[in-house]
Amino acid sequence: MMNRGIYVVGALMCMMNCVGSAQPLFVLGDSSVDCGENTLFYPIFHHNLSLLPCNGSDSSLLPHLLAEKMGLPNIPPFYSQNRSMQVFFSGLNYGSAQATIMNPSGQIHQSLNQQLRQVFETMQLLQLQLGEEIADYFINSSIFYLSFGKDDYIDLFLHNSSGVMVKYTGQEFAGILVNQMVHAMRNLYDANVRKMICIGILPLGCTPRVMWEWHNSAGVDDGRVCVEEINELVLEYNTMLDEHIVELNSELPDAQIIFCDVYQGIIKMITNPTYYGFEDAKSACCGIGSFGARIGCLSVEMACEQASAYVWWDLYNPTLTVNSLLADSAWSGQPLYGMCRPFPIQDLLHTSIS
Repeated sequence: MMNRGIYVVGALMCMMNCVGSAQPLFVLGDSSVDCGENTLFYPIFHHNLSLLPCNGSDSSLLPHLLAEKMGLPNIPPFYSQNRSMQVFFSGLNYGSAQATIMNPSGQIHQSLNQQLRQVFETMQLLQLQLGEEIADYFINSSIFYLSFGKDDYIDLFLHNSSGVMVKYTGQEFAGILVNQMVHAMRNLYDANVRKMICIGILPLGCTPRVMWEWHNSAGVDDGRVCVEEINELVLEYNTMLDEHIVELNSELPDAQIIFCDVYQGIIKMITNPTYYGFEDAKSACCGIGSFGARIGCLSVEMACEQASAYVWWDLYNPTLTVNSLLADSAWSGQPLYGMCRPFPIQDLLHTSIS
């Protein structure tokens, strides 16, 4: 039995050496993790217009910056891979722009559950190709990254596209989203996943589009930097999710789930922009009109000359400079101390599963 175990580990380590890392990264999420729609036409229609955070490359997004720190090559999207085993060894990106946790009727964008089905499809393929024992060890050693919720609030709640705002209070809506996220993490755990990174929602009330809509409805510029009423809704979700992750870590044997509070990280940059090297914490670098948010980023040619001076890239998404600061802090705990808890992501790579 011991010889069989040594063989399994040896075979897997040999395969992993091909990509230089023994801990692949599997990414699920919305436009915070990918710039295109997760469909069969992904290679053709990768970069959509507006609402998306990319200025030409997915490499400006947080999970891709973290993958680089982990020593991983660029993580391929689910629909761009050709089912080659070599592709799986660094991980896959199941993310899709404007994906939501909820999946109301008539919703055209992907949901959390749809991405989970693709994850389990990948796991089944790994078991068929590698054998159950090696595949289970591979999954157990991998890291799964989840970043959802932003588009649930933008499309379903604030813009009330499916009548959600009429049905639920802010607390009820947050509770529904968090329960579904917890259910997803339990499902992944039951599939032998032990290492997970769960990202909170950024301060939507400070994004250029929300600020533009608020000032339009109020008809006056009251000098505020953020719409606190919107941020309070997001904080309710983040706090609830953080508390449930603490409970999951205590309840599930060997579970190592990290919550990364990007809300607090970005709020620190907005509150003290010059300290972090920013000149503009309110307007979008790429967009037209007040706050750069009347019309979104339809082309990179619309962008400002120095994106690094801005907190926001477009209507709802931060710049590469902000994402780089978040990646540094998520990875090592600096310069935004305590953004990820119970420990920074680099510590997750050095922990073993019994």
